[in-house]
Amino acid sequence: MSRNIRRSAAARLETQAAVFAALGDQTRLALVVRLSGGQPRSISELTTGLRLTRQAITKHLRVLESAGMVRCSRAGRESLFELSPEPIDEIREYLDFVAQKWDHALNRLKQFVEG
Repeated sequence: MSRNIRRSAAARLETQAAVFAALGDQTRLALVVRLSGGQPRSISELTTGLRLTRQAITKHLRVLESAGMVRCSRAGRESLFELSPEPIDEIREYLDFVAQKWDHALNRLKQFVEG
């Protein structure tokens, strides 16, 4: 295997690990759900109904942003955040691949047991 392929595979795994880590918090999961409507939302909008400060929400958004799942843009004095679905799509593809491998393994085991 060439070095470039190994590096790209390692980079992909690093990215996937960052996405899994970012999604490992219930507040960040709630933010992803709030952002999944497709419209950019301000920190004020994202804070509504949560028992967290704007600063805490901002920290969670920065984790999501560093994992590539959220983009931030400015509109005047306001920061607007929107979901970037590509990393989640990559994770979905990865999980589908793993599920397929398990399905094949379980089918082989079933065939072996049933003889």
